[in-house]
Amino acid sequence: MNRLAESLYQFALTLWVGGLWAIGYLAAPVLFAQLGDRQLAGQVAGQLFALVAAIGLGAAIYLVVFLVARSGARVFRQAGFWLVLLMAAMAAVQLFGIQPLMAQLKLEALPREVMESVLRNRFATWHGISSVLYLVQSGLGLWLVVWSGRAAR
Repeated sequence: MNRLAESLYQFALTLWVGGLWAIGYLAAPVLFAQLGDRQLAGQVAGQLFALVAAIGLGAAIYLVVFLVARSGARVFRQAGFWLVLLMAAMAAVQLFGIQPLMAQLKLEALPREVMESVLRNRFATWHGISSVLYLVQSGLGLWLVVWSGRAAR
């Protein structure tokens, strides 16, 4: 297969998984630790999570096209293909389902902060679901990077 296509595969994978880890486990905790305003930290973190989910979906499209072009029908027997699809599904659920729902809960809580409103428990539940999905997606991404490195040898 074309060397450029393989390089783009590695770049897309690195951008997606690296972004997951950098935003979720470096940037977001620093925002909450350093900003005095938790609401502002949550807004910025939410924008970063939406950005990494969008990057993930874009990367997933390329990764799937690359894998199908490289392997044809055999792609359905490859773990990497299914990992990409599962991660993309999680990113889509977060970007188009959970994040808009959480944003709506924040709006409904105004003028109060959502964690100071009657919507607190509902918001906390969705935040927990989102966190678990993000953790699973990050772990699958790590697995995909390891698998991809082994497949390249």
